[in-house]
Amino acid sequence: MAQDYNNTLNLPKTDFPMRGNLPTKEPETLKKWESERLYYKMIEKNKGKPSFILHDGPPYANGEIHLGHALNKSLKDFIVKYKNMSGFCAPYVPGWDTHGLPIELKAMKTIGVKDGAVPPTELRKHCREYAMTQVANQMKGFKRLGSLGDYDYPYLTLRPEYEAKQVEVFGSMVKKGYMYKGLKPVYWCPDCKTALAEAEIEYSNDPCHSIYVKFNVTDDKGLFTAMGLDLSKVFFVIWTTTTWTIPGNLAVCLGPDYNYTLVHVGDEYYVMAEELVNVTMEAAGITEYETKGLFRGSELEHIKTKHPLYDRLSPVIVGDHVTLESGTGCVHTAPGYGVEDFEVCKKYDDIGILVCVDANGKQTAEAGEFEGLDTDEANKAIAKKLEENGALLAMQKIVHQYPHCWRCNSPIIYRATEQWFCSVKGFKDEAVKAIEGVKWIPAWGEDRIKGMVRDRSDWCISRQRTWGVPIPVVYCKDCGKPICNDETVSAIADLFRKEGSDSWWTKDTSEFIPASVKCECGCSEFTKEYDIMDVWFDSGVSHTSVMEGSDFPSLSWPADLYLEGADQYRGWFQSSLLTSVVYKGASPYKAVCTHGWVVDGEGKAMHKSLGNGIDPSEITDQYGADILRIWAASSDYHSDIRISQNIIKQLSEAYKKIRNTARFILGNLGNGAGFDPEKDCVSDDQLTELDKWALVRLDALIDKVNEGYNAYDFHIAFHAIHNFCVTDMSNFYLDIIKDRLYCEKEDSVKRRAAQTAMYRILSAVARLAAPIISFTAEEIWTYMPHTSSDDRESVFLNQMPEKSSISVDAAFEEKWALIYDLRQSVNKALEIKRNDKIIGKSLEAEIDLYCGKSYDKVSQIAGELAEIFIVSGVKAFAEGKGEFDAEALGAAGSAAEITVTVSKASGDKCERCWTYSETVGKDSAHPTLCARCASVVK
Repeated sequence: MAQDYNNTLNLPKTDFPMRGNLPTKEPETLKKWESERLYYKMIEKNKGKPSFILHDGPPYANGEIHLGHALNKSLKDFIVKYKNMSGFCAPYVPGWDTHGLPIELKAMKTIGVKDGAVPPTELRKHCREYAMTQVANQMKGFKRLGSLGDYDYPYLTLRPEYEAKQVEVFGSMVKKGYMYKGLKPVYWCPDCKTALAEAEIEYSNDPCHSIYVKFNVTDDKGLFTAMGLDLSKVFFVIWTTTTWTIPGNLAVCLGPDYNYTLVHVGDEYYVMAEELVNVTMEAAGITEYETKGLFRGSELEHIKTKHPLYDRLSPVIVGDHVTLESGTGCVHTAPGYGVEDFEVCKKYDDIGILVCVDANGKQTAEAGEFEGLDTDEANKAIAKKLEENGALLAMQKIVHQYPHCWRCNSPIIYRATEQWFCSVKGFKDEAVKAIEGVKWIPAWGEDRIKGMVRDRSDWCISRQRTWGVPIPVVYCKDCGKPICNDETVSAIADLFRKEGSDSWWTKDTSEFIPASVKCECGCSEFTKEYDIMDVWFDSGVSHTSVMEGSDFPSLSWPADLYLEGADQYRGWFQSSLLTSVVYKGASPYKAVCTHGWVVDGEGKAMHKSLGNGIDPSEITDQYGADILRIWAASSDYHSDIRISQNIIKQLSEAYKKIRNTARFILGNLGNGAGFDPEKDCVSDDQLTELDKWALVRLDALIDKVNEGYNAYDFHIAFHAIHNFCVTDMSNFYLDIIKDRLYCEKEDSVKRRAAQTAMYRILSAVARLAAPIISFTAEEIWTYMPHTSSDDRESVFLNQMPEKSSISVDAAFEEKWALIYDLRQSVNKALEIKRNDKIIGKSLEAEIDLYCGKSYDKVSQIAGELAEIFIVSGVKAFAEGKGEFDAEALGAAGSAAEITVTVSKASGDKCERCWTYSETVGKDSAHPTLCARCASVVK
């Protein structure tokens, strides 16, 4: 009667599922992590270790999370988890930016009122409720990504303690002379009705008309009359793309060192830069003209011209900001509408400032007949009037880059208003020095932010809105002088700390300003400043409000790392740096790392309106968060990161290969029942050379992955793990040891050696991969057997693996490099024969190797090669040539000169291990088995 030998095999068995089913299982893991308070256990376990602080840049509490959020939070989570698993205590306190105009507008829309139609305290109540709802929604989304952190108590810019500290920072900057209130042109959004900072500006293409306008000379200092010219026929020609600013013109500015000439056209003479004559004439459609005279710009200073619309003069002045890149070299100068215009006009006592546009972007009474017109209407009306007056030399339709409000996407205007400013030029050198002491990743970030700081003179702090932290300044009721000193700042900070900034609107100054505070004029009654602070100032002080705040004892100053999108060089990185340099005298961060934008598969910006946007929940619902995390880890995120359904599918295939590798190992460790690492692990000297090779490869992986994580090059870490699982494990080591695992005696040293190596490999890979594929690594950890030194509860409560104590020499490495290359060649030859139907399974074949000069090396290892190649026999020959040469096999390295012949194996097939052997039938008790299998089953 035939025997069934299947039940004598050690076939793999595991409950670890082949399919990840991540969309269903990940939420269950999240509940477990939350209920068991995994983050807090991780931090508690690491107490006493060196700290590592990644300070979270607060996302804005408005709208659903998008792929930019998913990228950012995933990258941060990789770092936090890795640091906590590699010898650090790395707390992570997530934060939210909760003030600002978008929230205010959403709140007004929700309650159905227009701007100013609801009391400030009522509006602020709705703003707070809206912001907190958004925080809760976004928090849920970040948790779904697998992010671990102190979500029980995140930092919020609306918390009273935070606001109080913000007041103290503002007060410190006032005390050091870096805050001032002044009339100065700022970016102004007529739609949002507030001043904006540079970080709130986005540039986009804007169609407009550029105009060339003639300013008639009334007083030439004798220069032109000496040439016999009639001044009524002499004009300075300016060029501008903002026609609506012409009513605010107070001067014409020239470059002092440029050459200017008179262009004779008909009976008129036009003054312009010599270098720009041709392009200006071409724009005006003038083909017949000649030039007369040559003057330096400085020679023309103080000439008087008449404004083309009003009965007032526009003197000629000079300024170093004038360029010859476009226009006429004669710059239309309206100090109420531009910072450079404002600055140059301050040098002239007879030029004041004129603002003819109100907060709504409409012309005021100072604009005369154009009063009430918005910018578009004014552009048309003013151009028409200039033409009627004979002052319009030319007009061209152009498309140019123009600043737009980042919130409402409307074109902004430049408008001089009374605002609070931070004088960056007052501490610019200190800021640049601080930048030089920071590690910037990528390195080009240093030059980028340094250039931005060097080019910046002032930072507009004021915002004319309601939802935010009020500028903590009071004014003398009699003389109007602003007062902000140690006493007032301390009183206001204490008030906010106890009652929050709403109290600014509910309390009279007499209720919190000390009686000892008096104005220089003797008055002790005050009014309040109701402008709020720029949200970049709000978030910019988080380095002290949070990292030094009493609410967050686990944090410390300065942060080891800030990590945000590259747009934050002019945003949070910069506002944090500037406030910290003034308040603390140093940078708030030791290193800054940036990521790029998320774009679609073709490299285009993602917009829902274009139909190429993908919501993170679409990916987590269909594939799981681990796939989204692999996406974040798999590319060089410092540049733009592409994503598409096709890319996600490819990454899910890569994930499956890692999962299948883990599943194979778990199957051969018996779910913890068949292999107990406390009892069954063998010593290093009992491992086979193949096992040692696998562990040496693991050591190389540990080095590579640690290198990637420490450099924040997560693509290096992920691809190293993936390649190890696919190339070193599945395609080589695990494939080869199947015979040992299945067919050797269950507790034999050879089998236990393979299990020992697999156990060590899986334990290491689970921990190495945990920061990236967190859910899957946790799942593997729960299925695999452990030693008593492991923390079984969670993979994240364990440290990164240490390398083995196995050391190999050059001869070992050379031998196994040859074996590896030979196997590649033989596998190709077997594939060809399989396709030709000569063989089926590789065990049906035997291999002849024709080695030439490599014979000595190959002959020494020939006895090991049948197991390596998974064939039934291998012979090595010094002479002769095989059927397949290097070209046919794609042979590489040390195997390139060895040719291969594949033939049918001799002997009979063993019923148990399927190897063909001459020993089959030698054992009468088991006539269908080879000698090895007969020995095992006995």
